[in-house]
Order: sequence, then structure tokens, then C-alpha cells
Amino acid sequence: MTRRASRTAGWGLAAAAAGIAAWAWLGASAAGPDAVTHYVLDPAKSSLEFAFDQAGAQNKGKFTRFAVSFDFSPENPAAGRLEVTVEMSSADTGDQERDDTLRGADLFAVAKFPQSHYTATQFAKTASGYEAVGKLTLRGVTREVRVPFTFRNATENGVAVGYMSGKTTLRRLDFGVGQGDW
Repeated sequence: MTRRASRTAGWGLAAAAAGIAAWAWLGASAAGPDAVTHYVLDPAKSSLEFAFDQAGAQNKGKFTRFAVSFDFSPENPAAGRLEVTVEMSSADTGDQERDDTLRGADLFAVAKFPQSHYTATQFAKTASGYEAVGKLTLRGVTREVRVPFTFRNATENGVAVGYMSGKTTLRRLDFGVGQGDW
């Protein structure tokens, strides 16, 4: 199928949209049970993935370069802060032509918008874990995004670590991802 035919067949990038984060952290010590801990990302155990539909088929990808700063206490979630910066050119779906299309001017426009940013400053405990509320800037457009997530502390080889896993769905057109025929 040609690229043009693929567009008309519904290369609905319904995500650059669903973000799935699984991050492992090394925790710095904090004073007291309610104190916020600053966590340092462990890249070897962390991923930032996305899913989308292309021509009616479900596809997945990941961002291979991203930075995260996370301050959090499960006992005091309201004091949390999360900052994520994603290098948009690091999108990897396992298909070079598709990756080049994602990076192009009609979708992520990485030449003009090389990074996306998410900053969450509101956190709350929920029945199934936690929720972060913050601002996502993607392709120069900023919108509020809520990210439900789970978090757990652990000790591995005598080191305090934390594990966070979250998922949200974005509407790509809300961020201008999909210009021209998209």
C-alpha cells in the first residue's frame, strides 16, 4: 500500500495518544513518613510507550529518550511533583517509514517542536492508586492531562526504590498532531 493510500485508509494516529509509563526509581532518603522523596529515574528499568491505530490495525511504539524528575510520598500525594521531557525524535515503532512520518511536519513536527513536556503539580489518592493532574505541551499546544497511576515502594539489594505505572489517552487533534491529510 502506498503512503498516500495508507493515509486515506485511516492512518489514524489515535495516539501519540495513549501514553503508558512504567518507571523504576532509586529513592533519595527523606525525613519522616509524610516527607516527599526525590526519585531518580533508572533508565534500564523504565519505558515510555504509546499505542495507535494505523489503517485499522493496532500498533505500538516507544520513546527511547526522555527525562523524568519525580518528588512523591504515597502518604502525602498532594505534595508531589512530576516533570517529564520527551525527545520526540526518539519515537520508535519498529518501522522506519512510519517513524519518519511521525517525526514529519504533519504529525510531531520534530524540527519545530523537538520536545514535549508534562508537568504535574496536583496529586490525589484514588480507589485504584493515584492521579496526577498536569499540563502537557505537545507540538506547541498545552492542555491539562490527568494520568491515573499506581506506585509502590520496595527495597532491592538494600536500596530503596519506587515503581510507578500509569496510562492515559490523548486526542491527537487536541494537540495539532495531524495536519494536512491526517
